[in-house]
Amino acid sequence: MRHSFRRLLDPTLALAVGLTGWNGLISQTQSHTPPVAPDPITYLPATPASYHALSEQVHEMLRTDVLDVWFPRAVDSQHGGFYSDWTRDWMKAPSEGKFSVMQGRMTWIAAQAVLREPRTKAAYLPIVQHGVTFLRDVMWDKQYGGYYWGLADDGTISPRFGDRKQMYGISFCIYGLSGAYAATHDPETLEQAKRSFRWVEEHAHDDRNGGYFEWLTREGNPILVDPSAVRVEQAGGFPVGYKSMNTHIHLLESYTELYSVWKDETLRRRLQELLGIVRDKVTVQPGAMNLFFTSDWRPVPDHDSYGHDVEATYLLLEAAEALGETNDPTTERIARMLTDHALAYGWDDAHGGFFRDGTFDGRPEDKFKEWWVQMEGLNTLLLLHSKYGSNTSVYWQAFQKQLQFIRNYQEDPTYHGYYNLIDTDGKPLTTDKGSIWKGAYHDGRALMNVTERLNRMAAQTEGSH
Repeated sequence: MRHSFRRLLDPTLALAVGLTGWNGLISQTQSHTPPVAPDPITYLPATPASYHALSEQVHEMLRTDVLDVWFPRAVDSQHGGFYSDWTRDWMKAPSEGKFSVMQGRMTWIAAQAVLREPRTKAAYLPIVQHGVTFLRDVMWDKQYGGYYWGLADDGTISPRFGDRKQMYGISFCIYGLSGAYAATHDPETLEQAKRSFRWVEEHAHDDRNGGYFEWLTREGNPILVDPSAVRVEQAGGFPVGYKSMNTHIHLLESYTELYSVWKDETLRRRLQELLGIVRDKVTVQPGAMNLFFTSDWRPVPDHDSYGHDVEATYLLLEAAEALGETNDPTTERIARMLTDHALAYGWDDAHGGFFRDGTFDGRPEDKFKEWWVQMEGLNTLLLLHSKYGSNTSVYWQAFQKQLQFIRNYQEDPTYHGYYNLIDTDGKPLTTDKGSIWKGAYHDGRALMNVTERLNRMAAQTEGSH
């Protein structure tokens, strides 16, 4: 079986795999008839009127399918932080505990509601502070520093997560704190973000090869690979002792966010280093990203994740903009190439939507459609249209088809929110609305970005006439 941290991390899918076996689940799903094609799409022209109309639609999705269903419902007033696990109809499901990734992401999206949704500012400010308090006072290890990978609901170390530290989780804690400071201007929040960055620099940065060691002991010592070992330890879906694409693209993301509020020179160098690693080491021709690496950046064979490709397009361009390098031709070329490759190999041209993964030069092997992939695709397709739409209609049309797909299949019209995973027949494979890996971050960020970008494009287009 091919390694896939996403499969290992999805508890609902893991249950289905346990019942049928992964190969059985794939063959069973792919034997279904394809979904009934939606009504033929009539593409809107790229005009101010179209941009305004779609902006209103997407903003309504943000309100009804993200903010209003997650908040304040997810605020855990008993134990602190945010409760993760929800059924289709938004009833509490058995808790998986408090996961660093979820806690950082939910703090960040609450901060974005303060910054970008004027009607919700007053309601969301205390939610942001609630998230910061949990990150600082509970997730942060007061004895050794750094953030726990996860904890029990009562804030104690649990067998589920152990006491080790993982850079993917630490990255999102920094991300949440950085966004929270932008929303609150609380100096203590910024100080905690700085403290977190300095701890990472001291314990996890690989001064020899660049990038970061990803798994650390509780004390902050990197866990390295035994060179004589044949089997690879998996923890939390990540291969222990190796470097990963996923951790490094999200470190790029969190350091971009931190740099937006703290113009530290060491942070700037690390952000530039991460941009170069993702662009020049992780990404390869013809537009795919290797998933795993040895500590000296030799790639370990695996599949191509289309969702991470389109997400990295956005993160690369966002980081370049933060560094003042918006017109760098190398970054622009690589970023665009990632999405072009995903459209060429991982896009469902009949119905819209990106598949999960495949080989870099063949047909997709996993045709499930995951909610976060569709949202990141929506965000990136519009971004590329805004940059290259004067020369091609490809991204604008794909954006509209992607939006139609989300509304027809991923969105729950009865209880709102988005289904985690869609089968090849267009039906939900899982109906849970929340887990430690599924919060309001991917869809919230995408819908906020798309709403704002459509409005900017409308204003720019109107101004050009």
